[in-house]
Amino acid sequence: MTRWFLLSLFVLLSIWYLTFTATRLDRLHHRVETSWANLDVLLQKRAAVALEIAHSDIADPASTVLLTAAAYQARDADIQNRSQAESGLSGALGLLLEDAEHLATAADSALLTELSGLTDKIRVAIAIHTDAVTRTQMVRGKFIVRIFRLAGTAPLPITYEFESDVL
Repeated sequence: MTRWFLLSLFVLLSIWYLTFTATRLDRLHHRVETSWANLDVLLQKRAAVALEIAHSDIADPASTVLLTAAAYQARDADIQNRSQAESGLSGALGLLLEDAEHLATAADSALLTELSGLTDKIRVAIAIHTDAVTRTQMVRGKFIVRIFRLAGTAPLPITYEFESDVL
């Protein structure tokens, strides 16, 4: 009698643990998708602000061409080329900001203030996304998750190279 009780208790606890782990993994995958969506929106806004800066009086003609090309490439890049495109935009913005010390107009400084605020938000979004990916990969690496295939068909989340760039 006690043997059946212990066996049924073990089975119930095992099922509970597997269910709990699968639910946690599902929440982690949702967190990765949400953090990526938030990061993507911020990156698209940064590209839009970069285009506004390129069409303002801040940039010289050569910088305008470089910044416009980098912004359009970042906005239109597919997921395989996104990292390279975002790194290119970061580099173009970095070059422009090094030369933009001679600004005097209020509209120009408003654009640069908006860009600075977006850059800070992007840094936070990257940290949140990287943390979500790391935690999800850690849970997916557990032996019990791999044996019982608790991740289902969800792809393994990854981080991109531009997330380690200095923005």
